[in-house]
Amino acid sequence: MHDDRSIVEDRLRRVLDERVRPAVHRDPVPLTVERWDAPGEPVPVAEALAAPYAPCAGAGERWGPAWGTTWFRVTGSVPQGWAGRSVEAVLDLGFDRGMPGFQCEGLVHLPDGTVVKGLNPDNSWVRLADSAAGGEEVVLYVEAAANPTLNDPRPTRQGDVRTAGDEPLYRLAAMDLAVFEPQVFELVADLEVLGGLMTQLPVEDARRWELLRTIESALDVLDLDNVPGSAGAARTRLAPALAAPAHASAHRLSAVGHAHIDSAWLWPLRETVRKVARTTANVVALMDEHPEFVFAMSQAQQLAWLKEHRPELFARVKKKIAAGTFVPVGGMWVESDTNMVGGEAMARQFLYGKRFFLDEFGIETDGVWLPDSFGFTAAMPQLVKLSGSSWFLTQKISWSQTNAFPHHTFWWEGIDGTRVFTHFPPIDTYNSDLGGAELARAARNYREKGRGTRSLAPFGHGDGGGGPTRQMLARARRLADLEGSPRVRIEEPSAFFDAARAEYEDAPVWVGELYLELHRGTYTSQAKTKQGNRRAESLLREAELWAATAALRVPGYAYPYEDLERLWKTVLLHQFHDILPGSSIAWVHREARATYERVHGELAALTGAAQRALAADGADGGGDAVTVFNGAPHARGGIPSGGAAPRPPRATPPVTVAERDGGGFVLANGLLRVEIDHRGLLVSVRDGDGEGVGREAIAPGRAGNLLQLHPDLPNHWDAWDIDAFYRHNTTDLTGFDEFELAEADEDAATVRVVRGFGAGSAVRQRITLRSGARQVDLDTEIDWQESEKILKAAFPLDVKADHSAAETQFGHVFRPTHTNTSWEAAKFEICAHRWLHVGEPGWGAALLNDSTYGHDVTREVRADGGQTTTVRLSLLRAPRYPDPETDQGTHRLRYALAPGATLADAVREGHALNLPERSVPGNATVTPLVSVAPEAPIVVEAVKLAEDRSGDVVVRLYESGGGRASGRLLAGFPLASATATDLLERPLTDAPGYPVGRDGGVELTLRPFEILTLRLVPAAAAG
Repeated sequence: MHDDRSIVEDRLRRVLDERVRPAVHRDPVPLTVERWDAPGEPVPVAEALAAPYAPCAGAGERWGPAWGTTWFRVTGSVPQGWAGRSVEAVLDLGFDRGMPGFQCEGLVHLPDGTVVKGLNPDNSWVRLADSAAGGEEVVLYVEAAANPTLNDPRPTRQGDVRTAGDEPLYRLAAMDLAVFEPQVFELVADLEVLGGLMTQLPVEDARRWELLRTIESALDVLDLDNVPGSAGAARTRLAPALAAPAHASAHRLSAVGHAHIDSAWLWPLRETVRKVARTTANVVALMDEHPEFVFAMSQAQQLAWLKEHRPELFARVKKKIAAGTFVPVGGMWVESDTNMVGGEAMARQFLYGKRFFLDEFGIETDGVWLPDSFGFTAAMPQLVKLSGSSWFLTQKISWSQTNAFPHHTFWWEGIDGTRVFTHFPPIDTYNSDLGGAELARAARNYREKGRGTRSLAPFGHGDGGGGPTRQMLARARRLADLEGSPRVRIEEPSAFFDAARAEYEDAPVWVGELYLELHRGTYTSQAKTKQGNRRAESLLREAELWAATAALRVPGYAYPYEDLERLWKTVLLHQFHDILPGSSIAWVHREARATYERVHGELAALTGAAQRALAADGADGGGDAVTVFNGAPHARGGIPSGGAAPRPPRATPPVTVAERDGGGFVLANGLLRVEIDHRGLLVSVRDGDGEGVGREAIAPGRAGNLLQLHPDLPNHWDAWDIDAFYRHNTTDLTGFDEFELAEADEDAATVRVVRGFGAGSAVRQRITLRSGARQVDLDTEIDWQESEKILKAAFPLDVKADHSAAETQFGHVFRPTHTNTSWEAAKFEICAHRWLHVGEPGWGAALLNDSTYGHDVTREVRADGGQTTTVRLSLLRAPRYPDPETDQGTHRLRYALAPGATLADAVREGHALNLPERSVPGNATVTPLVSVAPEAPIVVEAVKLAEDRSGDVVVRLYESGGGRASGRLLAGFPLASATATDLLERPLTDAPGYPVGRDGGVELTLRPFEILTLRLVPAAAAG
């Protein structure tokens, strides 16, 4: 049989584009247009409404420098002859046919400031009357945002208002009143659905040929010179095909309205605030017209913005939430990155996210909605469960380049053994338009055929916002029960998950992280953003610990609840999956750097105030007396974890320095012997303090701390990706400009090396061995002037490591170092938090860092038969899109090599590097508010006062070694009771009891990597 499909497809496409869609609106009458260009940043609505408007030519007038805002006032009257007709304003700001959210946008207001709806390329209309009387006066105000189009992945300076220029970007197109033709609108939907379905059915399917002939027949009766007059006849020809029901075995698709709004990406945070308003305005307006419409929105931060900036619109959203059609989902403050966010910060994403939904709407969200993050930590299932949620959804794993994920519906098992019911929508998008092609793909892709029958499809314009449209809802109505298509039902996510789990309780299990085989460069891009986050996480821990201690110990000291919550929410916002990963425009990261500086300063002030209050209780030790505070979760230098004391005298052997034969230096401290050769490289790092004593860490003939420069031009997505072929070319930085012994005394010895390289870059390193230390510290300052390069620090170690262990939230994850299969080979760049460890039975080594996340681990067999395992840190990158000057400037990074380290050592020293001792004047001894014995493997992650301001102490612990652990928690205050809670600090009904012993202690038993949150009630508060 000859396939006429392509001919009919081409005919249908042209008729729809050139005749039918343009006929949805007819008889346009130009509106009178005036304009006011807001100076600088957006202004409040009241100010804009009262502004002096100037005449505007309307269609054809240029407006909007990049990131500017122009307000248009459009006025007119409905012609008398339109009485009884549906009338709409068509307000085209100069849209192209690209995706909404990536170009100019608008928000329509009434003269009293009431929000009407948003404007974008697929939503440029405003309904004025369902049945006009004729003569109605029209006055609308449009807040038009001249956001530049930045989704073309080429370097651009329009990503920052400071460099974007002031040339107008857009020309007004139609600014008209028009008659809306409902029959034509419905004909568009008929043809789109049947035409899309026809293209996806196989050639041997009779239904395809039925649709082809039906569409041909409809086009034959359509009068192209009078589409409104002939639309009814064409629809009559199509009606039988639309009435044919789906097969009983048809795939079931739960369609969930959605608008994935990136909290920042190719636009700054301030523009996201407006995107949220535009999208939610569209959604609530659509709900007023279509009561069957259900919309799911994640990210508590975005609804908090709406409440702050658009309270009248927030009130309308709140009513829809109460009605059950606007559905909060996700339970997190933002859709955060999950690779690099610290453990406690992940817990706070759920704490503050779910608490917002509970406080504002009385809703307990029951799932985690993360469609677009760049891979998912193996700690997530336990966090999901502890947040009180029961399911997880993502889409991004479908982007993996190498291996297709084997499931769409499955149980995901985390590092502790917790499982969560998980779904990957097989439609392979979180921006579905509910077109026939996408629905067919969902049915074809679905990997659980024969066991499961259903999947979920988020539909609506996303990333830049916009949400669902009336066209999408029209398609959904036709696809509810249509032969050849999946059955489509609009419903909330929980309805899908309840049904999917009921039919497929024994779904397969996936164990471990959900590694995205793409976007590996996000572990490294925008180093200062990542450094700002890591430091903020550490400072938040300290501020809460010392503030809680002072609140229970120092009369008159008040715990800073409001400040800590505000600062936490600021840090959580910046963990959004395009900010922390470094994949946003220059404006976003410029503001992030300034925000982190402010946050760091505020947290340092809070910590200092609490520490000074605690130190003031000590005896007078004289003008030089200092109290040393240890905020790390392990004792060090004679000071307990979470405690403070006058600085003890040094009790370890002194550091010695000798010149090395052939040039360089030998540093030793009785625990390590370090050789730095004539190039300033580590050629020997040995346990012990003499030749032949201890084990050598550096592989024979190799050098550690070798800086290596690679070209870094991925095939796509500059800031996001590292492609494996970058390794084909390597430049070892072995030359130096300066090399000297900078400092040496009994406490420490430091060798300083300066190397110039590349396009005017320079690295200044201080290699230090300290008394009592079992690690070599590398303090690295880099003046980075490279473009499209990546800088690595290599440590070739004399160890046969079959796997690496990388710290992740509340534990660590093992990854093979071999490439037996494509799954291992695809993990050529991996993420670690404060440490990465490699080892063999009886010996290992750890690399510690203060702000680096990207790593790679390779191994090779040497001529002597031994194996070298090389661990490298990814220090800096220089992608040019979306920020053409990514990371240009000076950076200070600290990392360390710890030879002979166990996993427990790595945990301890990783915390110590990120939580340095702090000293304040005084001579006090501060006993810990909470302590755990033993400190390994049980780690205290956080100590704080309860969010409900009851005065209870909340402590979060976890098992860090991957085995079962028993221990004892001791409170540094009279303790009445201890209760296990969820992340929201609510009692867990299925948790064991934690009775308080006579000594005030609580017995602990934890399974591998278990997270335990205990609420401790002080005895004074119990009564």
